[in-house]
Amino acid sequence: MTELDGLSTTRSDRRPPGERLAHSNGVTALDHVVAITPALDRTVAVLRGAGLDLRRIREEPTPAGASRQAFFRLGATILEVVQEPPEAVERAGGDRPAFFWGLAFAAADLDATVAGLGDRVGEIRPAVQPGRRIATVRKEAGLGLPVAFMTPRR
Repeated sequence: MTELDGLSTTRSDRRPPGERLAHSNGVTALDHVVAITPALDRTVAVLRGAGLDLRRIREEPTPAGASRQAFFRLGATILEVVQEPPEAVERAGGDRPAFFWGLAFAAADLDATVAGLGDRVGEIRPAVQPGRRIATVRKEAGLGLPVAFMTPRR
């Protein structure tokens, strides 16, 4: 077990599966994992120190109100680390470790995936990534963590 600024991980030397199979809901891959941190620079330094590949830091507000994000390539999957807004840090009692927050899956036919989920998922909208679309599973679906479905990367 390896702890990276609060993110509990396990190291594996196992090779990723060669063939991607589609789930009956249309999901073909885990697109990205989202972590939240009150101290983006600290978490980025820890992840880089562990050998993770920092691709970029985005310095623009997101639809959810985060001001900064860092993106790490983990093979085919991306780790998105989001700077927690100051008011959320204050509500949580100040500084704390980073934590895993949500998952985004790639769906080959996003329209069909969303139609199959019915009212458990919100409307499809443009994603932050240019040319991609995303739909978020509603809290009422009872998954216990935020989940989204996206069009695949090109």
